[in-house]
Amino acid sequence: MKRALCLAAAAVLTITATASAQNAVFVVRHAERADAAANDSPMMASDPDLSAIGKARATSLVTTLSDAGISAIYSTEYKRTQQTAEPLAKALGIAVTTVPARDMPALIEKLKAGKGNALVVGHSNTVGPVIAGLGVTEKVELTDSDYDNLFIVVRSATPSLVRLHFR
Repeated sequence: MKRALCLAAAAVLTITATASAQNAVFVVRHAERADAAANDSPMMASDPDLSAIGKARATSLVTTLSDAGISAIYSTEYKRTQQTAEPLAKALGIAVTTVPARDMPALIEKLKAGKGNALVVGHSNTVGPVIAGLGVTEKVELTDSDYDNLFIVVRSATPSLVRLHFR
């Protein structure tokens, strides 16, 4: 078990180092919403804050991505995406660029034109389209209860996708 954990950690570090050396886009869905109750549809409030669990998950992005060479962070105008991006942005000294949730094509163009690595904090219905817009053919779908996915799109002539889970 310990050896498997060490191998998994080494694989993540290798992927992160490879992504840092290339132009990579890290894509996550916002963390848990304050209005999301267990076994209930989390769609009660239109712009809720993050829950305590969501805030902890957002803070874990600092540990997960602080060494990933991120030079740009994008999120939508909603509090939950802004609050998910905020701890990493603060740790890296990067301002979060807000892109309207209804304008994912503009975000994709910014990502394609950008240099360096970027983090995108989106929604269950925008993560897949952003990844597809970057040229990944593998279909990505998230449910309303999926909060722990971290997608890494490694940009190249044929983009590749790595899917991890973070807590």
